[in-house]
Amino acid sequence: MTSTPDSASATKPSPPPPADGHSSHVHSHVHAAETPEGRILAALVLTVACMVIEVLGGWWTGSLALLSDAGHLLADAGALALALVAQRVASQPRTELRTYGFRRAETLAAFLNGITLGVTAVWIIVEAVERWEKPPAIDGRTLVVIAGLGLVVNVAAAWVLSRGQPAHNANTHAALAHVISDAAGSAAAIVAGVAILVFGWQRADPVVSVLLAALILWSAWRLVARTAAVLMESTPAGLQMADLERTIRGTPGVAELHDLHAWTISDGFDLVTVHVVLDGTQHGTDVAHLVAARVREAHHIRHVTVQPEAPPATASIQIRKHRAKP
Repeated sequence: MTSTPDSASATKPSPPPPADGHSSHVHSHVHAAETPEGRILAALVLTVACMVIEVLGGWWTGSLALLSDAGHLLADAGALALALVAQRVASQPRTELRTYGFRRAETLAAFLNGITLGVTAVWIIVEAVERWEKPPAIDGRTLVVIAGLGLVVNVAAAWVLSRGQPAHNANTHAALAHVISDAAGSAAAIVAGVAILVFGWQRADPVVSVLLAALILWSAWRLVARTAAVLMESTPAGLQMADLERTIRGTPGVAELHDLHAWTISDGFDLVTVHVVLDGTQHGTDVAHLVAARVREAHHIRHVTVQPEAPPATASIQIRKHRAKP
């Protein structure tokens, strides 16, 4: 990037680590289970344990509903694991090789996880269609017991995540939403078991399986679409480039702009870079800081880099003549 006497770069330094970060001072006074990372880890352990139980129960009873719910749990276990990684990666310093750190690794893992889940959901639907035509005998009582155990575990995981006001932490808030959806899946499996026990309707198992597979497929699609947008360096979600350009053009001292870019490194880490041509009425450094402040205030993007450029020579001459007039 070419620099001129009036050029300056204005970037807002990264915000200090939150109070619930991973510093040794915090860990020396707060039990790990009380931190966002500790709560996510506890929920992950409970979710994986429930998934193993439902896989074994699905194999033992022959219930596709349990296996489908286990697939749903696998999806959310992956999401919880990514949330845990995000908590740890966020505190890692950048390196000379990776100046943004390892944030994008989280996005790449989520993208692959979404594709895997989509394939799993399709397999469940195909298997459910076959079972609709030839429904196997399902042990409804065991199905209800295992699904009920899964519901209890999910409720416990939700309770763990809800402690400490999770809405104040994006990772724990998202993890709580996943666990609640897990509880809904377990409840659906219980409904299938009751239908088999009370009415002897064996096809309830594939019906519930399709519903759960649809839920997994929808979650997988949203995950792939969101992470693909990040990997392709698309405009951050909710940001309109026309609005961003209007904010920058309306900044005092800005005559023109070019090379405006906005993209996302990872969830919660949006960036904006822009070259602004000065109108000669203010110093370049002041204009750069003002542009960055206006973008942060109007669009809630903290990482803003502004490169001011001197106005054209003809414009500078006209400004000087205008100032010289009595």
